[in-house]
Amino acid sequence: MNSVQIMVMEHDYILRMLNVVRKACYKVMKGEDINYDDFYKMIEFIKNYADEHHHGKEEKFLFKEMQTKLGKLGENLITHGMLVEHDLGRLYMSDLRDALERVKNGDEESKLDIISNAIGYTHLLKRHIAKENDAVYKFGETNLPKEIIDEINLKTEEFELEAEKKGTQKYYVDILENLEKRYL
Repeated sequence: MNSVQIMVMEHDYILRMLNVVRKACYKVMKGEDINYDDFYKMIEFIKNYADEHHHGKEEKFLFKEMQTKLGKLGENLITHGMLVEHDLGRLYMSDLRDALERVKNGDEESKLDIISNAIGYTHLLKRHIAKENDAVYKFGETNLPKEIIDEINLKTEEFELEAEKKGTQKYYVDILENLEKRYL
């Protein structure tokens, strides 16, 4: 698989987790007890798999080349589009973690912040993933020189192999599948 195929496959896992997050928020909305461990696992998946593992490859390899090799359009698309959305996602997760702590400490009203940050993240990421799959990746593949694409693919392959040695992919897919059994 080339780097874009790998990233699209990862998007499928991330989208599945977004469905879990939504179902967990629905339980909060219905007044059910919050399973903090599950929410922390969702945040862990998002922080370490979606952001560090997946966005890490985008930011270090594909997006970096698009910013430097595709002129003003590439620079604007990545810097003022994709990277801004990555940062906004990080903010949602930070605010979600803070809201969970406030609720644990007795602030019932912060349940609103749990739901709003988690659902805000799901909406952001669904749109973000659609843009990447349908436009950004294709723009990069079409406009970057073949030797740059080959270099990105090689770096991605090395990155994936190193992560596989650590068990990263399996660990986070297992978290996802366990949460799906509980929420979907």
